[in-house]
Amino acid sequence: MVRLRRGVVGESRRVCHLIPVPRGPVPEHLTALCGESIFPGEAEVLDGLRGMPCHPCLLRSAPAGPGVLANAG
Repeated sequence: MVRLRRGVVGESRRVCHLIPVPRGPVPEHLTALCGESIFPGEAEVLDGLRGMPCHPCLLRSAPAGPGVLANAG
């Protein structure tokens, strides 16, 4: 989970993105589940959810299948 640093984007766009850990060599940039490209030095790694989550990242991380939310809790 990462969040873009202050000054990289406006405060309203500083959301928490989910990024899959790349296998093999570290690429030139990382890609969040929502498709946002994260370049070195642009983001801070978070140890948990801080601030607003990126809704598209959350939707893409949810398990697939009917009734998943209906059975939660």
